[in-house]
Amino acid sequence: MSVLTTGPGAAPAGEEPPDTGERHRLTAVTGLAALSLDAMASVAYGPEAIALVLAAAGARGLGFTLPVTLAIAALLAVLVASYRQVIAAFPDGGGSYAVAKAHLGTRTSLVAAASLVLDYVLNVAVAVTAGVAALTSAFPALYGARLWLCLAVLALVTGVNLRGIAESAKAFIVPTVVFVGAVFAVIAVGLFRSAPVSTATAAGHASVVADNAGGVGALLLLKAFASGCSALTGVEAIANAVPAFRVPRVRRAQRAEAALGAVLGLMLIGLAVLIGRFHLQPVAGVTVLAQLADASLGHNGAFYVIQFATMILLALSANTSFGGLPVLLKLLARDNYLPHVFALKADRQVHRHGVLALAAVSAGLLVFSGGDTNTLVPLFAIGVFVGFTVAQVGMVRHWRLERGPGWRGKALLNGLGALLTGVSAAVVTASKFTAGAWLVVVALPLLVAAFVAVRRAYDRIGERLGLGRVPEPPHRERSLVIVPVSSLSRLTSEALTAAASLGDEVRAVTVCHPDPEDRAALHALERSWAAWDPGVPLVRLNCARRGLGRPIAAYVRQTAAAEPGTRVTVLIPETEPERPWQRLLQNQRGAVVAHAVRRETDAVICRLRFRPV
Repeated sequence: MSVLTTGPGAAPAGEEPPDTGERHRLTAVTGLAALSLDAMASVAYGPEAIALVLAAAGARGLGFTLPVTLAIAALLAVLVASYRQVIAAFPDGGGSYAVAKAHLGTRTSLVAAASLVLDYVLNVAVAVTAGVAALTSAFPALYGARLWLCLAVLALVTGVNLRGIAESAKAFIVPTVVFVGAVFAVIAVGLFRSAPVSTATAAGHASVVADNAGGVGALLLLKAFASGCSALTGVEAIANAVPAFRVPRVRRAQRAEAALGAVLGLMLIGLAVLIGRFHLQPVAGVTVLAQLADASLGHNGAFYVIQFATMILLALSANTSFGGLPVLLKLLARDNYLPHVFALKADRQVHRHGVLALAAVSAGLLVFSGGDTNTLVPLFAIGVFVGFTVAQVGMVRHWRLERGPGWRGKALLNGLGALLTGVSAAVVTASKFTAGAWLVVVALPLLVAAFVAVRRAYDRIGERLGLGRVPEPPHRERSLVIVPVSSLSRLTSEALTAAASLGDEVRAVTVCHPDPEDRAALHALERSWAAWDPGVPLVRLNCARRGLGRPIAAYVRQTAAAEPGTRVTVLIPETEPERPWQRLLQNQRGAVVAHAVRRETDAVICRLRFRPV
């Protein structure tokens, strides 16, 4: 089924329609702010994830922090180069889903889409709770209200995104600049220090470095590499949301991707250098980034600025999901794998239903976990690794089919990236399987099955509608309009006038119950009807049980069966209230009748809104 309708006024393929709302789209700078918060914020936990794994081998293991980080930075460079190519090859967005759909088949593309959906939803939950955890660490009195704080932050981010992705980018530029500037300040000052200026933050906290340190083997380094790759989450978001950029979309998105890779890579390498320079050891209850800020700048106001900026950016890094997931949902809806409502766009270039769906699912996760999503953290990076691997393999096939200049080098680069991210996905899944990663094994197939079920439903609907086939020419049928009435009023007159304009024959129907009060009201209506004599018969529908919709639906079925070839329309008159709150005063009879007729018959339903003057 097609989501969009084309016609004589539609713009030619490849051209922009006249009103594209470009001012509500992203530039390279605002795109970096709106879609890179996840990746930028990952420096708050990426280096720490590496150090925590290497701490099992003692101080000697921590000495490998920089080599492991350099390997991750090399993988980052490969991913950035690859996703710049993905942006150029698939300007409609979708990232790994679009690549897999074009080159690896439907099932693989759905696996990629499902993995991205999981990653985006988990990113929101983890980002919000991580930011609130930083706040409650500074102000322990707020710990008991952490769930409400999480929901408040989620509502804030959702509200900003409902105003448009460009507006959300403008709102998040300042926190992003402050955080990135603070991290580079820590790195720049730290490089000129031969020893930590302060260790007050770590004082009194137990070290997590193993006393009985083991050897530094390949498996430990591989686990450290896989854990540190959590810093790469969010790298794909720009490629997923290319349509959100201003014209020329591809060039702006590629610039944003390159800037993201450069800034993120420099921050990761710089922090790793400082870990080795200060011989830092991870301690319980204090983040590695906090220790580095303390060691470089001292335990002063600058230290608290960095902590506050980290807290804000972690909480707002959920915005990456709000920028990327709605575009992915739009593509899935366009391909009939999700309800078509996700393809609708509001006047500010907002896929409102995608934003609201993401907010609702994320809120459910926050409520379910009580504001503590530690059980979900092991799943955080797995989805994006699967997406990375699928995109890299797809791009290898893309280069082999295209065979342009230098295609072998490009394919080799993507193949190396696929190998590294695939190994990382396998290692993370295996090492975190009992800690909750088994949920991915369940969730991914369920999501893919849901996509397939939606597609089959749309295929059946399309078959019944005869989509793609030339239909029979339209022809005129005799039409009968049935109007439910309960009393005489201006509304009754307006309804019969509208019905006479619509059909060849009009019948008014009224439901009669056996109660004496109802029978008295019916006799009064019949006398008034005869005196009024509108030229329309009034049909009495006797009903032994209390009900309104079913008797009318039964009459419609009987009429349709007795008069084949007649098009039956049920016109339901309703008064439109002057004020929205006055809807509470209505008896909702029209909604009851419409629901019964829609459920039990094939009649056309027409609801007349009468505005009394």
